[in-house]
Amino acid sequence: MRLLSDVEVEEKVTVKRIEGGKEVIDHLEDLGIREGVVLHILAQTPTHEHRGALRLLAAGKEVILGQGMAEKIYMEKGDAMLSLLEMEKGDKGIVKALKGGKEFTSWVTDLGIDEGVEIEFWAHASDHTLIFETEGKTVKMGEGLASRVIAEYGGKTGKINYMKEGESGTIKRITNELSARKKLEGLGIKEGNRYNFFYHRKFIACTYQREIH
Repeated sequence: MRLLSDVEVEEKVTVKRIEGGKEVIDHLEDLGIREGVVLHILAQTPTHEHRGALRLLAAGKEVILGQGMAEKIYMEKGDAMLSLLEMEKGDKGIVKALKGGKEFTSWVTDLGIDEGVEIEFWAHASDHTLIFETEGKTVKMGEGLASRVIAEYGGKTGKINYMKEGESGTIKRITNELSARKKLEGLGIKEGNRYNFFYHRKFIACTYQREIH
């Protein structure tokens, strides 16, 4: 028995088994793909290689999402259904489904991303590192990771990657995405604790070694 990825263009195959969780099965069911269905492979498209976080326009405002979040958001673009991570620069689509559970749905809807919302993929976030100082300790993180943290600062509530140089804020919420939460906790950032950040942005030039995050 072959995987669908191994099937050649113009072949017709019958789906024998679908492996994955309920969300995967439900999503494929929405697309009409279920056990016993005959598929005709019309074409194969190259996978877009994403590097770093994604800059989006959603509900009229800029949003930055990491790749882990983007792949859980399913878009309708023309007649196609695809994850946000599969979109190209300049593409627009309508959010059709959020597949990351209640905590994930709550998180992205707070950012203005919900079913029925149009999203435009602007570009990948610039390569820069965010540097915070808290209680005498310097904390560095990439923009994608910082976009998982919501704080109160400057009289508003927002993600810490939008803080301006010299602003201070208090963490209110971090994502429940396990890998991101572990990274943040490893930096000493935990939900529920009060941290005041004194922030500045350090742009990475070609003379700097790009940080892995």
